[in-house]
Amino acid sequence: MAKYVTLYKFTEQGIQAVKESPARLRAAIEASEAAGMKIHSVLYTQGPYDLVVVSEADNEKAATAFMLTTVAQGNVTSTTMRGFDPEEFAEIVGMMP
Repeated sequence: MAKYVTLYKFTEQGIQAVKESPARLRAAIEASEAAGMKIHSVLYTQGPYDLVVVSEADNEKAATAFMLTTVAQGNVTSTTMRGFDPEEFAEIVGMMP
């Protein structure tokens, strides 16, 4: 399964309704699982990002559609990075000439 690290920032709309964020997060986790994803970790953070999510998905297109759907609601912006565990990375560098 492909792994992702997503960094979220609240938009003006999202921060104005920040008290609703825990409920929105629960709904997003349920929707992601219905889309075939698995959420491994969620942290609200201080600093330049407000939320960090580590997830996994079988289908890259479904994962992208889910992430776009989340951002389209207008409460957050996101940056998503494909992640590799140490074993996957060792396999990748093992392919180098």
